Amino acid sequence: MKAISIRSFGGPDGLAVVDLPVPAPAAGQVLVATEAVGVGGVDTVVRSGALAAYGFRAGHVPGGEVAGTVTAVGDGVDAAWTGRRVWGPTGTGGGYAEQAVVPVEQVVPLPDGLSAAAAVTLGGSGAVAHFGLRHARFVPGEKVLVRGAAGGIGIMAVQLAARAGAAAVAVTTSSAGRGARLRRLGATHVLDRSGDGGGTAPAGYDVILDVVAGADLPSFLDRLDPNGRLVALGAVAGQPPADFGTRIMAAFRKSPSFAAFSASTVPPAELSAVRGELFAAAVRGEIEAVVYELLPLDEAVAAHRKMDAGEVFGRIVLTP
Repeated sequence: MKAISIRSFGGPDGLAVVDLPVPAPAAGQVLVATEAVGVGGVDTVVRSGALAAYGFRAGHVPGGEVAGTVTAVGDGVDAAWTGRRVWGPTGTGGGYAEQAVVPVEQVVPLPDGLSAAAAVTLGGSGAVAHFGLRHARFVPGEKVLVRGAAGGIGIMAVQLAARAGAAAVAVTTSSAGRGARLRRLGATHVLDRSGDGGGTAPAGYDVILDVVAGADLPSFLDRLDPNGRLVALGAVAGQPPADFGTRIMAAFRKSPSFAAFSASTVPPAELSAVRGELFAAAVRGEIEAVVYELLPLDEAVAAHRKMDAGEVFGRIVLTP
């Protein structure tokens, strides 16, 4: 089967089209013939080599989520899954391929009316945004800031916060055009990447969901209202300064909180239930799956170039 592997870590040109054996589903797994593969920010971080310390090696196949049709099942899996269209996570890799194995306990059937591309746009990002808001103990009426709102997780966080009754949903983004699109999705205030320029935007926030991290994270801790909570959902700009916690201690009397959130800490049954709800909401038109572009699988290099250039609004989807 055709797949994309990391021939060498670094820039997008390190990705290569390879021919690999079709994987056999192990016990508790299903094999999916992929119709759509989500391209996520973490894929570019892995490809860059920044996570080499975590065991990633040359030859790794990126990709964390796929949608398609189940073609085979492993031991202990109900054969009735065969032939069903599903969404499924591939974990830390394995998705950039014509066929991929996923754990059956995390497979979610696709409802009629939902495309495979929409599924990989909503499945991973939507769950992170949903449980990120829960991790932040968000309640209706609170003010929310989404930092890095033009990516998949940010776009979903904006929609879900607005839908859940946030008093304000401010966003940071890189252009007026992106800001206008985010307003249509529920944003009430558009700020620049530094968090400035909002005019009537709130001076402080109850909840900040941060997909960016990096060197500027400490300045966003300063924007928390008393009892405010900043939750890091990603680190596309790299790790924050080692001493960023001093900003929390400097604001001790405001009782600010910082937390990191990974969907890996959520039980699989809860993740699947929420993903099913998001898929159903998309079919009803209550939330939007924002697909930036569909590209053939063998154009993964072009997809990563666009990601690195910061030009993607929503999600790039590879189609084997």
